[in-house]
Formats: sequence, structure tokens, C-alpha cells
Amino acid sequence: MVNTFYSEFDTEILHPSGSRRRQERTPFQQDRDRIIYSSSFRRLQAKTQVFFSGEYDFYRTRLTHSIEVAQIGRSICHYLQKENPHLSGEFYIDSDLVEAVCLTHDIGHPPFGHAGEGALNILMNHYGGFEGNAQTLRIIAETIYSTASGREGMNPTRAFMDGVMKYKALYSDLFRNNRQPENHFIYDDQKKYIDFIFGGMAVPDELRDGERLNQFRSIECQIMNWADDTAFSLNDIIDGLASGLITADKIEKWAKKQNLSTRNAETIEKLLQVVHDKKINKVFGSKIGDFIRACTLRPVQNFMSSATNRYALELVIDPDALAEAKLYADLSCDLVFRSPQIYQLEFKADHILRNMFAAFENHYLKNADPRMVLMPADTEEMVQRETDINKKARMVCDYISGMTDVFAIRTYKRLFDPDFGSIGDLI
Repeated sequence: MVNTFYSEFDTEILHPSGSRRRQERTPFQQDRDRIIYSSSFRRLQAKTQVFFSGEYDFYRTRLTHSIEVAQIGRSICHYLQKENPHLSGEFYIDSDLVEAVCLTHDIGHPPFGHAGEGALNILMNHYGGFEGNAQTLRIIAETIYSTASGREGMNPTRAFMDGVMKYKALYSDLFRNNRQPENHFIYDDQKKYIDFIFGGMAVPDELRDGERLNQFRSIECQIMNWADDTAFSLNDIIDGLASGLITADKIEKWAKKQNLSTRNAETIEKLLQVVHDKKINKVFGSKIGDFIRACTLRPVQNFMSSATNRYALELVIDPDALAEAKLYADLSCDLVFRSPQIYQLEFKADHILRNMFAAFENHYLKNADPRMVLMPADTEEMVQRETDINKKARMVCDYISGMTDVFAIRTYKRLFDPDFGSIGDLI
């Protein structure tokens, strides 16, 4: 049965000359499968979500988080197809496409979570910045595969690439008053991908403001975003309780300092009862279903809605579910992410990345000595061959941002720790 929701416009690939083989898988299934079998996806198993990966075997990593987001995203698609009057058995949001987008949404994130992302953005200030979402786009479009001549992308479909592009504002568009944007941008040289996903249609004036353009998202991207919000707002509470950073006593003290609405106060009371009864996993597992059922669709019109159904529908979330998710996120932010323990880990991550980047920057961008090789042979060759300093810096940043937490620590030790350097350490 043909799904009429999508057209050839949606399945068109970035480089038509590199056409894909016709086989039993749909174009969106091919997008998903290429991500699953990539080294970029596998590295997520050793990248920080909240706690450093490998510290314990219980807490979520970027990989387990991405798998959970994908499951929620698929479930939203199935729920909407069954319950929403705007969809039908022959006209529906493709769950394989949404799964691919959800699995991919974090592959551009560097080691050490958001602390690493912020550190690299500052370090790349003179070379075009760093942003996890922009790096995800760079990976799927340019660098996911190693080849004899360098790196190349996976030649994604338009719908998949667009679904991953949570942000569409250029770095330079948000760089105001000599102030570097902290996040929510793509790199300036990625404008060509904006042109591709919009099919060459001009962006209207009302969307030219960077913040507004960042909110202009395909329906698959909107589903991914809510699935992501659902996963971290609920699961950060679970991991926080397991770690001891969140306790019933801390929740009560936190709530007293907030100006909570009556509904939010009731939500906190229910949370405290769940913690007391030791039913957090069971109750929060059911809340995932509540947040899925909080979704509906409504038709919209914009400059892309006549070209693709992906922009003709908007995801609407029940306000109570939005408020509950925000409450849990705020609680986690204050009790977990702003705890001394996490700040200490972030301080260490910042120290490691700053020193490591400085070493590579000094060697490859300022005082290049071809006799000294600091990176793997294929990466070394590409960096040495590149003459544009901004592109060279981006390659160095690719290497660092692609590291897992453990690999970044080991590389730092090899560069700076006098006691680290046995034959075993060098492997």
C-alpha cells in the first residue's frame, strides 16, 4: 500500500548522481539503517547523557537515550495514525523516518555532554563555532563514511535531513554585537542544505529572523523534539533519584522555593508519593504513554505546505503535558545539573577539551610541524592537505567531537600526563 503522505520531493536524495539501489527497503528505511550501522551511532554508547559514561552501568548514555527517543517517536506516529482524523491507512507520518530522525538527533554531540558542546563552541569561536545539531548535519551530509580520498556523507533523503535539522539559523545570523551565539545554529557553510531542504524556494521575510527560522520545523522534527523532551524530562528524574542527587527531602525543599501553580504543586505531591512508594519506574513508564496521548495534529499553511505534507501539519501538545514535562525538567536542572558533583565533572571536561584543543590548534593551525603526527593517519593526511584554516580547524574539531568520553580522557593523558605512556596505554 502506497503512503500518499510523501512524494518524490520528500524522498529526493542530496546528490542525485549518487542514486541508491532499488531494493526491498524504502528510502527512509535505508536512512535509518545507515545510521544504525555507522560508527558515529555506536560511539553514543560511550558518550555522556547526564553522568559520565562507564561510571556505572545503570545510568543512561547518549545511545540508550536515543533508543528511547526513537521508541517514543514511533509510538507517537502509530497513535496519530490511529486516532487523528487528518491521517489514514494510506496517508500517514512514516514511523521509519521518524525513528531514523530520533536515532540520529544526538550523533553530533561531543564527549562530556552539554559541557563539551559549550566548551568546543567557545574554542571554535574564530572558526565558525560548534553546535551539536549542526555537527549532526555535518556528519550525515559530509563525514559519516571514511573513503580513500577522505570523508563523505550518507547521501540522505530530503525528508530525513530536514527532520534532523532542529535549527536552521546560520551562525553568522545569530552573531550579534560581537557576541558569539551559545547554541541553536548551523554552520555558515551549511546554507546549501537549507536551500536543498526547501527545494530552492525563498524563505519569506517573516522567517528570516534566526529565532523564528529555528522554530520552523517539519512534522517529523516536531515529533522528534517532543519525544526527546518526553524522554529526558522523565528519565532524568529516574536517574537523578538512582544517583541520590534527587531525594524526597530535596524535592520538598526545592518546591518550597518555587512559586508553583496549584496544578504543579499537586504534581510534586504525587511525585513525592511515588518516590515514597518506590514506584518511580512503573509510574514514569506509564507517563510516557500519557505524553504520547497528549499529541494531536492541526493543519497549517506556510510557504512549504504546498510542496510537502511535512509542513502542512503541526504537532499540538496538550498544555498540561507541556507544563508537567517542564516542571520535571526544571527540577532536574536545579537538583542534578546544577549540583556540585555535576559541576565538578563539567569543570574537568572543560579542562580536558580546552587543553587538548589548544595542543592541536597550536600544532596544526599555528606552528604546523609535518614531522610530528598527533592524529590517526587518515585524519592527519586530510588536515595536512587542507589549506583553508577554517576548514582545517573544522577537521580538528571533527576529530575531538567524535571522541567518546573515555577516548578523550586517554588522549588527554597521552598528551599531558607524564606517568601515562606505557605500551598498553598507547593502544
